[in-house]
Amino acid sequence: MVWIRTAYCALFALVLASLSGGTAAGADADAELIQLVVNLLGDKDKDVRSLGLEQVRSEAKGEDATRQFAAQLPKLASDAQVGLLGALADRKDPAARPAVVELLGRSRDAEVRVAAIAALGDLGSQADLGLLVPLLADAPQPEQQVARTSLQRLRDERVNSALAEKVGSGPAGLRVALIEILAVRRAREARDAMLTAGVDADPKVRAAAMKALGELAGPQQLPGMVQGVLKAESGVEREAAERAVAAVCLRLPKTESQAAPLLVVMDKLTPADQIALLSTLGRVGGAVARTRIEAAIADADPGVHARGMRAICNWPDATVAARLVELAKSEPHPDHRAMALGALIRVAPLPDKRTAQERLDLTKTAMGLCTKDSQRNTVLKRASAIRTVESLRYLVGFMDQPALAQQACESIVELAHHRDLREPNKAEFHRALDEVLRISTDATVKDRAQRYKNNQTWVRPKKGQ
Repeated sequence: MVWIRTAYCALFALVLASLSGGTAAGADADAELIQLVVNLLGDKDKDVRSLGLEQVRSEAKGEDATRQFAAQLPKLASDAQVGLLGALADRKDPAARPAVVELLGRSRDAEVRVAAIAALGDLGSQADLGLLVPLLADAPQPEQQVARTSLQRLRDERVNSALAEKVGSGPAGLRVALIEILAVRRAREARDAMLTAGVDADPKVRAAAMKALGELAGPQQLPGMVQGVLKAESGVEREAAERAVAAVCLRLPKTESQAAPLLVVMDKLTPADQIALLSTLGRVGGAVARTRIEAAIADADPGVHARGMRAICNWPDATVAARLVELAKSEPHPDHRAMALGALIRVAPLPDKRTAQERLDLTKTAMGLCTKDSQRNTVLKRASAIRTVESLRYLVGFMDQPALAQQACESIVELAHHRDLREPNKAEFHRALDEVLRISTDATVKDRAQRYKNNQTWVRPKKGQ
């Protein structure tokens, strides 16, 4: 402890002297400060080293100081190397980069390597892509993860174009990683490379590229993205590709037809491809799209009719709710009726210009059309999106029905999660939560119910936990 106090005093005096600047005394103080910090970095005591690391981060300025600090890396034990690598990264002076690269090339210590790779995210440049990119495919998992983070953070403006050039070749897993990194970097320079990847032979590469384009593309990229939709396998991949195209269209101002640029692209395709893209068009919506889709629904060809049904059931909002009610009641094909009902259940509670009561009334209409308990439970789950006490009262009415009670309990606690709704209606919520505690078979639901009764918070677990 005496040694630490002495070091503190020495550092304090030298920092004050160096702040005078511009004089010989100030320059000498800078040199003494750097040497003292170097001495602290090599000390065996962790607390003493931490004093030096703090000076590396914030006090001793200039590239010369950075190089002197970085030169200590090979002289230190592994744990001290890790600490100094972190401090140099926080310093963000590229002058430390050569020493970090050299250490990474020599070290076999797992923690040191991870710390060096992480430091390159702050200190590196395009020149380090040859070092970092291969780690995404061949390194141990901790190194892969930190290499990905460092590639996302590199500040060199040339990195995006250099990474985009690598998307076209190599193992599929590596190419997927590069596309995802470019998406995080918001690398619009890579959109052409992603359009090519969107029609790649490998479905994982296609899926990653289309997802990234959904975030980065504009109307100019829609022709290429449409080809990605047509290339995608039916099912999960096709649906994700359609959502990516819709995301681009729905970012356009609502004052214009958001489907217009997609329709321009579709009109240049073969009739068969135009029909195949109706479900994509349905995800964008709008009056012009509605006209074309209604024509498909009315078509005598069963395949065209089915495409039209899929399209209207993909609608992004509740403006087609009345039509979905009609189709759920009168569509001749049972599977199409069920599809229309599923779409109605989805859009009924969506927040929009309708009042909460109108949304709840439409949800009740959907419930009245259900023929299966699985459908009814989906309605109860969706009802929790309408955050009113009337929704609570509606859900309570299903707690005595064994096939629906568990979902009703879950939806009630979901409503209770919102304190601004729960507190003004405390008595009703407490009665409902008491019933949840009595009949629920789900430990998490019961725990939430008890917490909300006690006016405590509950943190929703992150995905994957």
